[in-house]
Amino acid sequence: MGAISRQTTVARVEQLAERAAETEHIEIVEVELKGSGRNQLVRISIDKPQGVTHGDCERMSHALSALLDAENILPDQYTLEVSSPGVERKLKKPRDFERFQGQKAKLVLKQGEGAERKSRFVEGTLAGTENAGVLLDVPGGERLHIAYEQIDRANLKFEW
Repeated sequence: MGAISRQTTVARVEQLAERAAETEHIEIVEVELKGSGRNQLVRISIDKPQGVTHGDCERMSHALSALLDAENILPDQYTLEVSSPGVERKLKKPRDFERFQGQKAKLVLKQGEGAERKSRFVEGTLAGTENAGVLLDVPGGERLHIAYEQIDRANLKFEW
C-alpha cells in the first residue's frame, strides 16, 4: 500500500469511525493504520466528556468492524483495536486545545524557519486558542502564542 493509498485508507476508516461513533456521542480522537498486508493494525482512540468505558470500546469495535467489513476498506486480514486515549492524550484539533484549557500540556515544535524558540519542547498550562494558534502559560508567568502550523505534536501532561 503506497503513501497516497495509505492516507486515503486512513481517511476512509476515519469517516466510517465517525459514522459508528455518532449514535454513541463518542469523539474519534485518532485513527492509526500500522503494518501492511495480513499484519495490519487499525488503532482507534475514542473519548467522550464523561470518560470512556470498556463497554464503549466494545460497542465501537463491533460497529466499526461491521462497517469496515461491509465496505471492504481493508481487503486483507486486520486487527482492530479501540481504546481510550489515556491521561496523556494527544491534542490534534483546535477544539482539543480549547476543551482542555486549564490543563498542563507538552508541545513539540517543528524546527526550521520561523521557529522563534530555542527549544523544540515547551510545557505549560493551556490558556485557550487565538489567531490560529494555542495560548500557553509557561513557568515564569509568560503567555506564549504558538501557531498551529508550528506544532509538530502535542499532548496533555499528567502530573504523577
